Amino acid sequence: MAAPTKSIPPSRPAGLSGGKSTLPLVRAGMGAPEVAEIEAWTDEDYRRATGLFTVLAANGEVDRQALPAFAPAALRAAYQAMLRARALDAAARDLVRAERIGSYAESAGSEAAVVGAVAALSPDDVVAPGRRAAGAAIARGYPVAGLMAQLFGNAHDLSRGRRLPGCPAVPRALNILPASDHAGTQLPQAAGVAWAAKMQKKSTVALATLEALEIDAEDFHTGLNFAGVFRLPVIFVCVNDGKSKSLMTSETVAVRALAYGIAGLRVDGGDFLAVAASVREAAERARRGEGATLIEAVLPDGGADPVARLGDWLAREKVLDAAAAEAMRVAAEAEIQAAVAAEQSIGPPSSRAIIEQVMAHPSAALESQLAELIQARRP
Repeated sequence: MAAPTKSIPPSRPAGLSGGKSTLPLVRAGMGAPEVAEIEAWTDEDYRRATGLFTVLAANGEVDRQALPAFAPAALRAAYQAMLRARALDAAARDLVRAERIGSYAESAGSEAAVVGAVAALSPDDVVAPGRRAAGAAIARGYPVAGLMAQLFGNAHDLSRGRRLPGCPAVPRALNILPASDHAGTQLPQAAGVAWAAKMQKKSTVALATLEALEIDAEDFHTGLNFAGVFRLPVIFVCVNDGKSKSLMTSETVAVRALAYGIAGLRVDGGDFLAVAASVREAAERARRGEGATLIEAVLPDGGADPVARLGDWLAREKVLDAAAAEAMRVAAEAEIQAAVAAEQSIGPPSSRAIIEQVMAHPSAALESQLAELIQARRP
């Protein structure tokens, strides 16, 4: 498929009388039943939302015209982030089986979709991740030791053990919101960040990741409708592994964007280059004031491993040779195992962490309740 093209603004339809209507034009999804006309989508919009955009085909062929521009160092860093995300996922699943942590939402196979999306953004852009997007923090440079501490909920965990494993809070400097552990809540949050940036006339773009299972959540409608009505600079990346197909009434996830008056694009979620190119185009549209985009990143059923797929291409392009790629994989797995060994011996946060970071100054009632709790815990 050719490279993504810029969305063509739909023309204004004629009114019911056949001439130019005097009724106000509303965007699809705004919900104004007394208005007789809406802004619809073009055939090109529909094609982009129901097709499948790929840069790096499964057979190794590359669409050179659609290839996103990345410096070799940035490509190697992205590949390393994908390796770390894969190793973290494997270690977390082992910890669940060993009953060392209670749960973990697996993310294997989605590395290209998550890391590719974040790699296409500027450092000042804000990411609102879902529960399977630890790769977003890794791609922004957050140490895996911090993510491992969060899995254990120990004293090194920035969220002080308050969040589900795999839904970390990270330093504000990384511009990543705490990962959402509830379906869809990150979508209106991302829209809110984008609205604030628009009001402040900043070039900041917000990006939210979500699973296809979240498209039926109320907050999916809230986030996308809000983004459509106010033409917000926000991108929603839905990682679709195909497991929620029975819940869908629409042809694709991306085609739902058209009902909200925003751009929709369906891409190969196992193709790092396709995801990065799509998010970069969406970010450029958003910065020009052209509104939001919903990107459906489809994970091929039984397709090539996304990490190996990017690694093979990097080798063919002489960006990373096979020996260096293998060394990076071994180093990533060793780094994760070292983090497991170090963080599993760290004790839990102090009892006082229960009332800290809730209010600027804990109330007398909270202090009294904490004292009672500490007294009750004494042997």
